[in-house]
Amino acid sequence: MKSFIKYITIVFITGALLNSCETTDLDLRVSPNDLAADQADPNLLLTAIQLAYATNMQVMSDLSAELVRIDYMFGRDYFNNYPGSTLNGVWSRTYSSGGNGAGDGVQVGMLTNIQNLEALNEDPDTDLSFHLGVAKTLYAHQLMLLVDFIGEAAFSQAGNPAEFPAPELDSGESVYNEAFNLLDEAEALLAGDPNPVGAVDIFYDEDTTKWVKLINTIRLKGYYTTNNQAAFNQVIAGGNYIETAEDDFYLQYGTSELQPDNRHPDFAADYTPSGANIYQSNWIMETMLNNNDPRIRYYFYRQSETTPGADAPPDEETLACSLAQPPQHYVDGGFTYCSVPNGYWGRSHGNDEGTPPDNFTRAAVGVYPAGGRFDDDSFGNVGLGLGGAGAGVEPIIMSSYVDFWQGYMAGDGAARKAFMLSGLTKSIETVQTFGGLDPNADLDLEPSEADVTAYLDAIGAAYDADPENVYAEQYFITMYGGSTEAWNYYRLTGAPNTLLPNWEANPGPFPSSFLLPQNEVITNPGLEQRTSLTTEVFWNPGGCPTCY
Repeated sequence: MKSFIKYITIVFITGALLNSCETTDLDLRVSPNDLAADQADPNLLLTAIQLAYATNMQVMSDLSAELVRIDYMFGRDYFNNYPGSTLNGVWSRTYSSGGNGAGDGVQVGMLTNIQNLEALNEDPDTDLSFHLGVAKTLYAHQLMLLVDFIGEAAFSQAGNPAEFPAPELDSGESVYNEAFNLLDEAEALLAGDPNPVGAVDIFYDEDTTKWVKLINTIRLKGYYTTNNQAAFNQVIAGGNYIETAEDDFYLQYGTSELQPDNRHPDFAADYTPSGANIYQSNWIMETMLNNNDPRIRYYFYRQSETTPGADAPPDEETLACSLAQPPQHYVDGGFTYCSVPNGYWGRSHGNDEGTPPDNFTRAAVGVYPAGGRFDDDSFGNVGLGLGGAGAGVEPIIMSSYVDFWQGYMAGDGAARKAFMLSGLTKSIETVQTFGGLDPNADLDLEPSEADVTAYLDAIGAAYDADPENVYAEQYFITMYGGSTEAWNYYRLTGAPNTLLPNWEANPGPFPSSFLLPQNEVITNPGLEQRTSLTTEVFWNPGGCPTCY
């Protein structure tokens, strides 16, 4: 795991940067870019780019996870849940130099800082190849994700306000192509292992070989999304991509509570003196419980041994739905409406009930990836400094994910199954390393090698009987904590069909994309806001009729 000591020293204001919702974002008021471009410190510019990217990844991962039930989604109507403000901060952190409205939490966006780096690099006595290689890698990935989320993005007219004060949005396909070009540029910049000249790399500790592997892996992401089999296979044949845990791409958090608070944002939200504040998704907990998933004790920490309405009497005060009659669409589908047993106390998709006094009974985030407590059947409470004290990670692209991409692109079911089992093995091995973060846990309850083998054998047999659903379920569970690609997979395949439905029988069309960022619509007279979430992304024509 990467060291977070160096990471703490770069003034990473995580309390504002990385919260579990979009209401608090990175604040860069103390910014190197308050200076003229030719006076700015290139190392601080690169830091700002990395932090903006990290915040965007956390926000987009959370949105994707909500839609596919990896995380809990509040609200019964999709259109009302995801208004035009949803991606305001993401847009600003990608492009702007302030002025995109209050609450965006950014003074200078990634593109503006990249342009400032390029201006500084024009000095013949300066070589910022490392800075620009890293920055363009992150920017290319961000552009692809903007297309994934809204179907189009600014590129050809972006970052040139003098000539294009109201930039047009380019088609998704053209932006993807430009992102691939940026990756080519980044690889060329990093090819000579340039001197980082004092830069702080919060991801790979200035290791250019790992950055080149990431470049190739982002290419894989683009090729599998667009179903470019030949290009995908070519990268795999080259072998220089994220293939082992040693090269996993994630953000490391620390344990500092103040000045700065650099703990995992979910830990900061759940491990408080007043108890947990996040609801876990009933779908993922129930699926893992039913399959004896060896990762479940790491993902979730149970504060209660039982759940009202499942293996304890219903309780109107703490879990109101435990006394409710499930709606007909839940009954018809045989879905769990409210309560998962054994203390896996969460909420189902779309539950919009108020907040009862359950902060010390609901399930909390565990030791992976949030740096919380390992679930050793102690059924204690959450609180400040417990477990791993927040020293978790934000997974972005893990080697286990890449195995699932290869399985998706595989030509036959046997190969797909092998990649699934390989991805699960890597995921379980990584997750199990986090148990030691909790110094007070009884690790005798960690799954044994025999437990893991039994799980893999059972999943393999389940795959043989129901390949599409089992594959998608295991992919989604593997992405817990870093789920940016989950919504893409669901839209591409419509699998799994085992996801819990919305509480509302008619929640509106499942989102094919989000609305345009409202702040950009307001300030750009060339844009008109959409009236639905049904705009198709170029790589998914026809949308997903079976998504719900």
